[in-house]
Amino acid sequence: MRVLVVEDEVYLAEAIRAGLRLEAIAADLAFDGETALESISINEYDVVVLDRDIPPPNGDEVARRILAEGLPVRILMLTAAGDLDDKISGFEVGADDYLTKPFELRELVVRLRALARRPAESAPTVLEYAGVSLDPFRREVYRSGRYVKLTRKQFSVLEVLMTAKGGVISAETLLERAWDENADPFSNTVRITISTLRKRLGDPWVIHTVPGVGYRIGDS
Repeated sequence: MRVLVVEDEVYLAEAIRAGLRLEAIAADLAFDGETALESISINEYDVVVLDRDIPPPNGDEVARRILAEGLPVRILMLTAAGDLDDKISGFEVGADDYLTKPFELRELVVRLRALARRPAESAPTVLEYAGVSLDPFRREVYRSGRYVKLTRKQFSVLEVLMTAKGGVISAETLLERAWDENADPFSNTVRITISTLRKRLGDPWVIHTVPGVGYRIGDS
């Protein structure tokens, strides 16, 4: 999962990003509405965590523009404005969920994963493909009934590949979806992660390299 955290309190934004990374959630930061809209236009996010009170355009206007342009991204408003009227107005401008400050990181993570499960085409809670099952909420992976222990990054890469259901995913797309904007596109990070992931899943390999194109998951 990849999210954009739009929060003008720098320390809070960085703390959220650090906490999400521990949960295998890649997070980028924006400290004002203009930067947020620019990032959303360039990158593909599953969820935008959006503070309402940010430098212009404010959070409400950012949500309105996302909704008006029909962008396939969920919005979780994270704000100190917790009155019922505030919540109602937040949903009216386009929020899919609403969490008030102060908050527990665990609750934010659960809400993000719930939102990411609700794309245009509903996805199953547990992803299953080529004899591999992946539970995004329990963060558990099994192959043919055998539990597979993965690192956070290996889990994220496998989740992207399984969501594609056998489709070929480029190394660039894996960087975008499983890492954040600070990832080095010229490094061999993806290749190394794929290699270690294959070993963890065991023989015969279910992750295949498509020369010059990318990677896919499948039986052959």
